[in-house]
Amino acid sequence: MFKIRKFNKGEEETVINIVEETLLSYGLLIDLEKTDVDLLDIEKYYFKNNGWFAVIEFDGNIVGSYGLFRIDDSSCELRKMYLQQGFQGKGIGHLMMNNAIEKAKELGYSSVMLETNRLLDRAIKLYEKYGFKQCTPQHLSTRCDYAMRKEI
Repeated sequence: MFKIRKFNKGEEETVINIVEETLLSYGLLIDLEKTDVDLLDIEKYYFKNNGWFAVIEFDGNIVGSYGLFRIDDSSCELRKMYLQQGFQGKGIGHLMMNNAIEKAKELGYSSVMLETNRLLDRAIKLYEKYGFKQCTPQHLSTRCDYAMRKEI
């Protein structure tokens, strides 16, 4: 049974490993100095900034994550939505998306944006199913070449 719950301090290394493993499977690299620095202090970048960070558990083990990062009072960014390879394609992404959108509404946001890489085609298809549309942000992180936005 899968369970989505709030991230707990001390679980950073597990989340970093999942992000790194997933990125490597697409030939992409984790960047803990820039793009992924938020993973080193989730409390600061998410919880202390009107955001949220969740982990997905299966049989007590963390197998995935997602974060909601505050952009401004009405917008947040869906970040670090990753799932270990063995759990992909089982509908868990839908559970994560539903949970993330509901949490964004609870936090008072009316818009969710995200950045991704075109190589993550399955993720892009999932985002499109949830009504995310391509957009042009003011900037993209170095690993990303595609951005999407959804009004909620």
